[in-house]
Amino acid sequence: MAETAGLAQLRSALEASAESGTGIGPLLGMTVESLEPGRTVFGLNTGPQHGNPIGSVHGGVLSTLLDSAMSCAVHTALPEGAGYTTLELKVNFVRPARTDGGPLRCEGTTIHLGRRVATCEGRVTDANGKLVAHGTATCMIFGPNTVQ
Repeated sequence: MAETAGLAQLRSALEASAESGTGIGPLLGMTVESLEPGRTVFGLNTGPQHGNPIGSVHGGVLSTLLDSAMSCAVHTALPEGAGYTTLELKVNFVRPARTDGGPLRCEGTTIHLGRRVATCEGRVTDANGKLVAHGTATCMIFGPNTVQ
């Protein structure tokens, strides 16, 4: 599939975020492994800063990783000038993730892209390919004339 306007816009925004060190990705240490129309893969090397009081990666960090990968998968499929926001996020935690520097991988894919609503899904896996968490999201699409 050819590069979409949304994919080009997302590449530019992520490069600017990485260069400036601003945004949730640099804050948490997320990396972009793959971007293509309708699909993204983000990575995260865990550390103590991602932990909760019981010693595993905090659910909010996993939720943020999922929300980022899933919603960015939607972004990659958008037409020129369109935008989006997450309306609903559902996450299932399957097993704890360790905070010892092990890598997590999150793949987000677009399921449906309509004029006003998009749905997407994502999976977080550990270094052994075991499922850590999975989720779905619904995004509201804003047309080119309504994005501000």
